[in-house]
Amino acid sequence: MNKPVPSELIILGIDPGTTIMGFGVIRVRGKEMEFIQMNELVLSKYKDHFTKLKLIFDRTLELIDTHHPDEIAIEAPFFGKNVQSMLKLGRAQGVAMAAGLSRQIPITEYLPKKIKMSITGNGNASKEQVARMLQTTLGLRTLPKNLDCTDGLAAAVCHFYNKGNVEVGKAYTGWDAFIKQNEGRIKK
Repeated sequence: MNKPVPSELIILGIDPGTTIMGFGVIRVRGKEMEFIQMNELVLSKYKDHFTKLKLIFDRTLELIDTHHPDEIAIEAPFFGKNVQSMLKLGRAQGVAMAAGLSRQIPITEYLPKKIKMSITGNGNASKEQVARMLQTTLGLRTLPKNLDCTDGLAAAVCHFYNKGNVEVGKAYTGWDAFIKQNEGRIKK
């Protein structure tokens, strides 16, 4: 049986981080996007990594409970040279994903280059280029000083542009789907 297409779709985009988590929310009606919110969770003042992870989880749940997103788009960690930074980013992403999965919200992750390509047409675009394109596309009056906000918003817009065409990201519809798609990685 085909699932009816909703007349309205809310997408929460998240750029996970342990210093700053950026997020943005858009509403989609047909082929039109409407900006709802973007902001950031500043975590740099907290020294304890576990406190940061709890705050990411709590803020993600708060966003879910406030905006009731139908789907979540999250930026996948990029591969860097610093292994410790990669582990911390992966944990931040995992905690944000766990919050969404706990509410049974489908999650799709996108590589940073895929997000930049979707927004600007250039996978190597700067944060500033992505922000300016979002400003034009969504009619934003001003841009925030810290562009982690626009990175979260960019994940949501990328998801809208790629809806039904997910090639790079992985999508999960809940814990069962996550476990099934990652059985080889999960030790019993």
